[in-house]
Amino acid sequence: MAVGKSGRIVLEVEPEFKRELYDALHQEGKGLKQWFLESAEMFLKDRNQLNLFDEDQEHHPDEAQS
Repeated sequence: MAVGKSGRIVLEVEPEFKRELYDALHQEGKGLKQWFLESAEMFLKDRNQLNLFDEDQEHHPDEAQS
């Protein structure tokens, strides 16, 4: 997958999926960009929290060191 230096993200989806997504977003009062940014931000935040949790498990003081 090519990753350019611009701020654009381009992806191809099935036309029916696109219509369904836009209809659902319209019902929620959101646009695609707003929804994507909120979803991506939450994904990254959750991912970072999981990484911190994994690091805590690796260095937990109550665990025996091998």
